[in-house]
Amino acid sequence: MWEYTDKVKDHFLNPRNAGPMKDADGVGQVGSLACGDALKLYLKIDDDGIIRDAKFQTFGCASAIASSSALTELLKGKTIEEAQQITNKDIAEYLGGLPREKMHCSVMGQEALEQAIKNYRGEAGPVAEHDHEGELICECFGIFEEEILKAIEENDLKTVEDITNFTKAGGGCGKCVPDLEELLAQARGDKAACPAPEPPSSPSSGMTNLQRMRLIEQVIDEEIRPMLQKDGGNIELIDVDRTDVYVRLLGMCVGCPSSQATLTGLVEARLKEKVDPEIVVKEG
Repeated sequence: MWEYTDKVKDHFLNPRNAGPMKDADGVGQVGSLACGDALKLYLKIDDDGIIRDAKFQTFGCASAIASSSALTELLKGKTIEEAQQITNKDIAEYLGGLPREKMHCSVMGQEALEQAIKNYRGEAGPVAEHDHEGELICECFGIFEEEILKAIEENDLKTVEDITNFTKAGGGCGKCVPDLEELLAQARGDKAACPAPEPPSSPSSGMTNLQRMRLIEQVIDEEIRPMLQKDGGNIELIDVDRTDVYVRLLGMCVGCPSSQATLTGLVEARLKEKVDPEIVVKEG
């Protein structure tokens, strides 16, 4: 399981400034529920251009909630010009660091801030519209060439997996991996990019962690959960760390004498078959 700092845990369990804001002066919304993460950022700005309040609504993992909470704390009392200088690195550093696989959560915060400032200035609506130069690279998550090149430059990314960790690009079907390799080479002065594994055509251990998580979620949603619900049970996916899958049994499965058999005989067996034979299911 990923290691989270105490500050990440604190901002996840006790998020600051969560909730909507009436009469916000600037609103930025990025991500989508279809992609698994979404953030809406609200800013209250006085006549002197100082951010007096910031609130957020987030749908996502612990890192997404903690990053959003941290961002609102960083923003309060800053001028618009100062707020524009905040980067995803600042958000991660404020939290004492984030797992590399979760850095896209801090990037989402930076993008929402940029959108909220544009909305305040009347340059854009509250929902980010892709007016980026360049082509759409990752169709699964709607990531454009400009966004990827910016992430590579600002965070000194070296591999395709780095790009996936910071932008999610390449974490879905994997068809864009060759394009990501070309962008890496372009950003590094046409030097050969670090090789990345070919996108798997069948379940294998060559998946990125994000690809693995999406496939695990699909198997749980489409096959495992319906079987448990027939008997009044349910299951929640907590975390994925390579081949370690952490879940929580719910409903009638809680305290059931056969719960361990359910974990190994049903959940683990089905994930081994459909995703990776090395998977080990653990209670989170």
